[in-house]
Amino acid sequence: MTGGSVPPPPEAVDQGVPWHFGDPLREQRHLAAASAAVDLSNRGVVTVTGPDRLSWLHSLTTQHLDALRPGSSSLALILSPHGHVEHELHLVDDGETTWIITPPESSSRLVAYLQSMQFMLRVAVVDRSAEFAVVWEPVRSVDPDVPTWLIPEDFAGEGRVEAGSDRGGDATRYVPERPDVLIGREVIVPRADLPSRLAAWPERAGTWALEALRVSAAVPRIECETDHRTLPHEVGWIGPGVHLAKGCYRGQEAVARVHNLGHPPRRLVLLHLDGSEEALPAHGDVVRIEGKDVGWIATAAWHYEEGPVATAVVKRSAPVDAPVEVITAMGTLPASQVPVVVG
Repeated sequence: MTGGSVPPPPEAVDQGVPWHFGDPLREQRHLAAASAAVDLSNRGVVTVTGPDRLSWLHSLTTQHLDALRPGSSSLALILSPHGHVEHELHLVDDGETTWIITPPESSSRLVAYLQSMQFMLRVAVVDRSAEFAVVWEPVRSVDPDVPTWLIPEDFAGEGRVEAGSDRGGDATRYVPERPDVLIGREVIVPRADLPSRLAAWPERAGTWALEALRVSAAVPRIECETDHRTLPHEVGWIGPGVHLAKGCYRGQEAVARVHNLGHPPRRLVLLHLDGSEEALPAHGDVVRIEGKDVGWIATAAWHYEEGPVATAVVKRSAPVDAPVEVITAMGTLPASQVPVVVG
């Protein structure tokens, strides 16, 4: 842990990296001004090599990957047979190797799944987490010297990922407008180079600051905005992470059925919380509207401009203009709702 940093509390999703450096709100301003980096070395790094790697990953995931150009990156999901999200993959290909950034402590599980699906294909899957580390940098451009994953255009406010369409329309039906933008990249560096990479930035920021910016932009993160039955439609991954017109993959029928014949049963919202209380709600706290439990808190954070905010997953039938209550361990917390996913 870097000197002067504060370690995360046990309930924080990011362990083993700096939570903050004494002033999380100031650190958010540094990120917004593109003057600070965040240590994400708790992330996993997996490589896939071999001439069949892109076509193979294309067949396993929700994203169009078979023509991914060297230096290009993509967000892809692996789904269950019923269409529920099981893995979130941040991929970048360098022409010889596909690099995959995984959530904390999930690289071994991903490797086990991928290796079980190799069959006779010319691919090799290796967990490189012990050798390589990830750094978040608040710019959206490719570093030609290291594998660079760019946050999708949809989240950065720079357009939309080309995701095709189906009978149910295109991806704009789900998130016509996002509440804010999140601009950044994840770079993969040798672990020995991590200190110098971070030191090259004039300021440092912890994961508290980065999570606050992510929440205010309502960018979903697996195991934060998801549970065991999350469909990609519910949290706004159709488009950024799911191509609507690619070939078959596990869970594709469920994705198409919901898109073409119905609506997702739940939707992602952004809550503006009453700022009179110092404590934030916890992941899983109940969201209540008009006396009925309609959902749960995903991620709560203190934003440097918006104050206390939280993402939540609620029933599609929940009224969008009614007062919201969040039931926390400290009592009931009033909130107002900003719809994110509307399709």
